Amino acid sequence: MLMLTVRRLLLGLAIVCCGELARAQDPQRYVLTSASMNRQLQEFELTGQKVTPAKPGWSVRLKTLAGGRQEGSQLLVVDNGRIRVTLIPTRGMGILAIEEGPLRVGWQSPVTEVVHPRFMNLQSRGGLGWLEGFNEWMCRCGLESNGHPGTDKFINNVGEEATMELTLHGKIANIPASEVEVLVDPAPPYAIRVRGTVFEKSFYGPKLKLETEFRTTPGSSGFELLDTVSNLGAEIQEFELLYHANFGSPLLEEGARFHAAAKSVTPFNAHAAKAVEQYAVYAAPTTSFTEEVYCLVPVANQEGVSLAALSNRAGDRGFAISFRPEELPNLTLWKNTAAAEDGYVTGIEPGTNYPNNRRIERKLGRVPQLAPRARQQFHLGFTVLSDAKAVSEAKARIDALQASHGPVQIAKEPEAKE
Repeated sequence: MLMLTVRRLLLGLAIVCCGELARAQDPQRYVLTSASMNRQLQEFELTGQKVTPAKPGWSVRLKTLAGGRQEGSQLLVVDNGRIRVTLIPTRGMGILAIEEGPLRVGWQSPVTEVVHPRFMNLQSRGGLGWLEGFNEWMCRCGLESNGHPGTDKFINNVGEEATMELTLHGKIANIPASEVEVLVDPAPPYAIRVRGTVFEKSFYGPKLKLETEFRTTPGSSGFELLDTVSNLGAEIQEFELLYHANFGSPLLEEGARFHAAAKSVTPFNAHAAKAVEQYAVYAAPTTSFTEEVYCLVPVANQEGVSLAALSNRAGDRGFAISFRPEELPNLTLWKNTAAAEDGYVTGIEPGTNYPNNRRIERKLGRVPQLAPRARQQFHLGFTVLSDAKAVSEAKARIDALQASHGPVQIAKEPEAKE
């Protein structure tokens, strides 16, 4: 990604030096949603035949859902000619699923509708209301907080210490985007980008902004995310961000494996500790299964990038996630191999922290802060591993990275939290 960024910068400088060329290379821009312009399209279609006739095999389509609790939710489907990625602007710019031919990367949640945030009550069921809309392949957890529900302390509007009840995984995945636009480069490599802006703001509370850019190119097997979190306020602001990427069948199955280079693996609680030696191997769907969570400290390569992957039992299909431990220093593995009807799923989750309640993460020094008007960026890459060769290459990179660091240290007991 760093090399790509450098090449884009050099290209941008070259264009600026030639005014006519700069105008020729400007991306085509289409505004779908804009709170500032009081604009909201209900339907939208863009095709390669229209914008890049030399590279016609892609499309972007917006549709608005109807019925039940998905009434008013919008899906934005980006088809680059090889993979189809369905984004959810209504739910914090999350991603519902990825498809490559017959392969669907996602999971089958008991929640089948794309629930509009207006129908969500995050406080329900003891702060677990977030689960009533949870069915995305990837949703962001944050921004003011993420992790388990429970009590935390804060300074209220009269300067006194008070308590608040935090809800599961925060609010950002249940806030509609205020601004959404599509940009397409009319020259090679014909990048297709979706930009969204989501605000998590309150008077006497956080003043945070998430700007996200999804980027892919026609015919590629993956995409990138560039996220920026900004503190719009005049005071130091805590924040947390975790990328909750979830996989079910067919990639997840008995004998499927998790791969990641790590300094250490620590069970989240005493229950997970019982199975920590098998943290990287998956079981078949199991009735009454209790989730297992493991906390990893990832290893980065010389470019500062780490890689995690999931492969099926045969090792001929999988998925890889790259991220920067300097930005996302903690990697959580969530295993929920419950019955299919109850949500057979695993989560690979790079984050600024582990999903403890914020008061615990703060005590352990894992709650970052943003200075007034400061911002922080996060770079991630996602790749569908379509065949045995792609899976083998991803595993080889992870194995080489692990070998360069030494054996992973597996803790037998959970971290002390209180």
